[in-house]
Amino acid sequence: MKQTGRFTIKKLVTALVAVAAVSTYSFATSAYAADKLEKESLKLGFIKLTDMAPLAVALEKGYFEDEGLSVQVEAQANWKVLMDRVVSGELDGAHMLATLPFGGAVGYGTKADIVSAFTLTLNGDSITVSNDVWNQMKPQIPMKDGKPVHPIKADTLKPVLEKYKSAGKPFNMAMTFPVGTHNMKLRYWLAAGGIKPGFYAPPEDTSGQIGAEAMLSVTPPPQMPATMDSGTIVGYCVGEPWNQQAVFKGIGVPVISDYELMKNSAEKIFGVNKEWADKNPNTHKAVIKALIRASMWLDAENNKNRNEGVEMLSQKQYVGADYEVLANSMNGTFEYEKGDKRDLPDFNVFFRHNGSYPYYSDAVWSLTQMRRWGQINEYKTDAWYLETAKKVYRPDIYMAAAKELITEGKAKAGDFPADNESGIKPPSADFIDGITFDATKPNDYLTKFPIGLKGKQKVVGGKVVE
Repeated sequence: MKQTGRFTIKKLVTALVAVAAVSTYSFATSAYAADKLEKESLKLGFIKLTDMAPLAVALEKGYFEDEGLSVQVEAQANWKVLMDRVVSGELDGAHMLATLPFGGAVGYGTKADIVSAFTLTLNGDSITVSNDVWNQMKPQIPMKDGKPVHPIKADTLKPVLEKYKSAGKPFNMAMTFPVGTHNMKLRYWLAAGGIKPGFYAPPEDTSGQIGAEAMLSVTPPPQMPATMDSGTIVGYCVGEPWNQQAVFKGIGVPVISDYELMKNSAEKIFGVNKEWADKNPNTHKAVIKALIRASMWLDAENNKNRNEGVEMLSQKQYVGADYEVLANSMNGTFEYEKGDKRDLPDFNVFFRHNGSYPYYSDAVWSLTQMRRWGQINEYKTDAWYLETAKKVYRPDIYMAAAKELITEGKAKAGDFPADNESGIKPPSADFIDGITFDATKPNDYLTKFPIGLKGKQKVVGGKVVE
């Protein structure tokens, strides 16, 4: 018994020493983490769209936790509420339209200094019309093997607009936010087909309907199918799952995806208030590291994880749509007219094609479209476009996060752009109208559009003046 007693006491002492050592180590680790992360508990906002997926994945797969972060994600009512809450500090950061920070940067709407070090997704949108409008468009659409030939151009919509005009009825369409990608893409598609989407003239006129043939207004994404079904609007541009929802409900037809409209465009970003970013650089980098890992997971091995991702998104705290509706676009297919499901592997891109890197050229494109439609109502030099892009997009933070992941063995150098990346993509004509975009010559780019402001034109008194 004595032997056993002595052994037990010895074991107890050893155990206590071990516990003390572990506790000391844990304390030291915690202290280090506290020094490293300026803020550990975060609240991040999002809108109920499938392209918020990296936020859900980073939370569900423990990537935020790996970085020492305790993260809560919270759905927001609309883009304005989301933006205002990031500016006020109620949210530490958020899923944002790629164009959203530029309204703040130029003083259109909410004045704000937002920075983004991460592109959440490329592509992911579609333009959907009501069944009635679709049936009127079909006679103008080329057919092959009994199916419409894609991409469908907006000139097939012109006869429908003429009927509405003759009947004295407005042709109402919806987008999600004035300074938003859906507005820019819907306007691009309409104008490429010869249809005028209207001008802005801030601050006097922010309707965006000056001289418009199609009347565009704001509707929150989840409300779009029901708003169209009620007859208030006849079409809309939005992200998923709200186009596929129209197909499943039998109330409308997506006529073109944004991948067909303008290949691999930046659609959503992760944005934070600049003051927050300056105050919390290590925390910001930790968030970007977690989001990079989430995006890699979503695109890994030919989308092998997408089914699991769709299951996550179908939960009510995220998008809350039916699994089948979400899977219809997330799994590399897209359904247009009911039963017309086609392969569209890059409809949602999260990481491949350097999809998560914040390219200055994407920002410049957004600014050219704001200028084109009068949200920027004064001439700006070419240099201004790049300078403004650099105030918002922060590839330096992205690459710092990437390098840490490489060092930790969680990513490879070949997964990311080279160290000498300029942030400017080569000129590209991957647009439905074939017009080449060169980010180094934004003013020259604007001159190529038959519809839209160019040079020193501006909107005054409801008219375009030189």
